[in-house]
Amino acid sequence: MLVLRLLNVVAPAYFLFISLVTFVLQIFVFIPSMFRDPSTTPLFSPALLHGALFLFLSANALGNYVLVIQSSPEDLGKDLNLGKGAEVADWLDGSRSPGSALPSTHFCRLCARVTQRHDHHCFFTGNCIGSSNMRNFIMFCLYTSLACLDSLVAGMAYISATLSMSFADPLAFLTLLPQSISQFFSGALLSSEMFVILMLYLWLGIGLACAGFCCHQMLLILRGQTRYQVRKGMVVRARPWRENLQEVFGKRWLLGLLIPVQNAESSYRRQKEK
Repeated sequence: MLVLRLLNVVAPAYFLFISLVTFVLQIFVFIPSMFRDPSTTPLFSPALLHGALFLFLSANALGNYVLVIQSSPEDLGKDLNLGKGAEVADWLDGSRSPGSALPSTHFCRLCARVTQRHDHHCFFTGNCIGSSNMRNFIMFCLYTSLACLDSLVAGMAYISATLSMSFADPLAFLTLLPQSISQFFSGALLSSEMFVILMLYLWLGIGLACAGFCCHQMLLILRGQTRYQVRKGMVVRARPWRENLQEVFGKRWLLGLLIPVQNAESSYRRQKEK
């Protein structure tokens, strides 16, 4: 448990550090290098278009990241007078699961609360993902993968111009890292250039991971399931996929694709207020 609590702090710090490094490289290295092309007009230069696209993707990624943290799933144990006395002790030592008392609920040991439609605990946000922040989490994964792809393309263009190499051959990217390491230790490659090359592979890994996670979550949403339900083998009531999508994304789904907005209230709260 101590390792998990430590990871709950290190992972968000790691994400924020990578985001800061990416922002600095884009604003102070990649975009200024694009202005050096004399064949483009100032108004429609690739630098301005790329800068606007990167800021749009970054704003959505970081905005939804903040909303995931702010829209924490509420502790149902407090609302339903659960999780007091002996019941809390049972849940903490793992001898009893609150899911047996309330369907689609789970007690998270790291957050120390019972959440509705628990999906998983995300260490990069240090928060549980449930009915109240699932949409923001999916948007966070989507825009993070797109921002990494954008940074990967910009970084490859910068390396291609700096080292006078071409990525037309697919094997050029695969052999870039081992060749760069040998050139770096032989003194033929600057440390700044080596750092950018390492970031290329990091952006590729993070982008693919976020894209895969986003697609996996969307598949579960279409089925009306959560990762916790799949892991525990729980049977869910079959519903049309349109209803499952609307439950997560709400009626303002198009607005949520363009700007970070607060997620719709969970079905649990709507039923409670009726």
